[in-house]
Amino acid sequence: MTLTSFYPVICTSRLRESRAFYIDLMGFEPTFEADWYISLRRLGALPYELALLDHTHPTLPEAYRLPVRGLVLNFEVEDVDAEWERLVLGAGLTPRLDIRSEDFGQRHFILADPDGVLIDIITPIEPTSAYADQFVNP
Repeated sequence: MTLTSFYPVICTSRLRESRAFYIDLMGFEPTFEADWYISLRRLGALPYELALLDHTHPTLPEAYRLPVRGLVLNFEVEDVDAEWERLVLGAGLTPRLDIRSEDFGQRHFILADPDGVLIDIITPIEPTSAYADQFVNP
């Protein structure tokens, strides 16, 4: 298989609220918009794509027309503390996990989008010696 693109599609019950979240707070721009589907892109060193789909739309098999559950999107950033300031202290978002440093090599905090998708904002840090040998390509 030769991939030409790969991106998550979030099945949402709150299409407009999710659109605003990812555009206004996470820096994405719309590339296609319908009343049931929104394609988003975030340009930078690498382009990142994400789509939002009304979970009741018939493009989905009927048995799977449910809002997303159990999904975590990792956003790796240069300065997690600056994003904490911007998103939690500045924009007033409620953290689901307060900012902290983890022994396994991350400083991070977790937010939730309008449908409950967890957004893990991460800056890699040096892992403790207990975890350093577990990295395949340090």
